[in-house]
Amino acid sequence: MPDATGLELIAQDLRGTHGDDTVVGTLFFRDKAAVDIAPARVNEVLAFLRERGFGFLASVHGLDYYPEEPRLGVQYELLDMTAVDRITVRLRVSTDAPNVPSVTPDWPTADHQEREVFDMFGVIFDGHPNLRRILMPEYYEGHPQRRDFPIGGEPVLFTHNEPRMPRYTQ
Repeated sequence: MPDATGLELIAQDLRGTHGDDTVVGTLFFRDKAAVDIAPARVNEVLAFLRERGFGFLASVHGLDYYPEEPRLGVQYELLDMTAVDRITVRLRVSTDAPNVPSVTPDWPTADHQEREVFDMFGVIFDGHPNLRRILMPEYYEGHPQRRDFPIGGEPVLFTHNEPRMPRYTQ
């Protein structure tokens, strides 16, 4: 894993190559390196890190920072299989404009993961070849992994518990 000094060097290289607005911040905590970036720069940053050995996109995750703004986050975990290294790339967007460029054209393994983040959190990946719900029905309203779900505040009924605990939702 890049240490704190290595992370700062990566951040400096990104700023020098792609502009000062690319890197929003860095974090090195418990031997884990993370770089926070501007959402519009995600493809440039991932390409930059791929050139430096981080050639395996292990995962794409959605996050909800409710009640903070920008509220929604996307996290990319990149691995360097040769050096046995990893780095996290993070970005945040608001619920008013939850748009992030898709990385699927350059990282085909992100296809399913981006659709899952769209389905569960409502982040829209611009340029995704087939962005649609995959876990919830198409007619479903809302995004179940958001912290304010259910949207109307009504209790979520888990009917399998009703016979064991009558009226548990009241």
